[in-house]
Amino acid sequence: MKKIQDCKVKEIKLLNEDTYILDLELPVVPENIEAGNFAELRVDNTADVFLRRPFSVYSVDYDKKTVGFFVKIIGKGTQLLSQLELNDNLNMIYPLGNSFSTPENKKVLIIGGGSGIAPLVLLGKKQKEAGNDVTFLLGGRAAKDIHLIEEFEQYGEVKITTEDGSLGEKGRVTDHSVFQNITDFTHIFTCGPDPMMHAIGKIAQKNGIECEVSLENTMACGFGACLCCITETTTGNRCVCTEGPVFNVNELTW
Repeated sequence: MKKIQDCKVKEIKLLNEDTYILDLELPVVPENIEAGNFAELRVDNTADVFLRRPFSVYSVDYDKKTVGFFVKIIGKGTQLLSQLELNDNLNMIYPLGNSFSTPENKKVLIIGGGSGIAPLVLLGKKQKEAGNDVTFLLGGRAAKDIHLIEEFEQYGEVKITTEDGSLGEKGRVTDHSVFQNITDFTHIFTCGPDPMMHAIGKIAQKNGIECEVSLENTMACGFGACLCCITETTTGNRCVCTEGPVFNVNELTW
């Protein structure tokens, strides 16, 4: 059930100069939050940012009544959110969108590129709870772009690739040696830049591996009213915010 709630800032944890974790304390945390869901956050006290900003749910703590978001500063909205202080109020609509599927007792590969890692820690947690053997592959331009390694290691093996070779294997995500034995995996879940997800999806289809991607289209409303997040699928145009953001690659016309 979707909720509109005023929350309080519990913590802002800086990961580097332009990336942070935003933890919000809620009166009540819905029990139906799943990996892949997102929220629309309102940026207050500004005349320049009038649309809410969408963020994938990074973490949920029911005991502490907190929901966390992984945020990279890419514009004024995300910059203003980074300047919030402890106990500041923030209005949120959540949980929105669909979620990744959860097979049981399978071998799964979870791939994140850049800020696309946002929903993947929670996804790894859910997959491990279902008895799956989880491997993560994290990619970035350089070592400074790789975050939350210890958090991922709680739920599976972590492999890393950087374009400059400063951490892990050198190259793009799809250059990593894990793809030499890609048929070891029954499922691939991924979120990140479109070209990366596109390439991974093609590899999965070629090898008969189930693959789901979390699209990062612009989602201004979260309810399917503005139609700015439309994506083309095999069954016609669909709203990413209401019918996604998670899609099986076989549904997409890439």
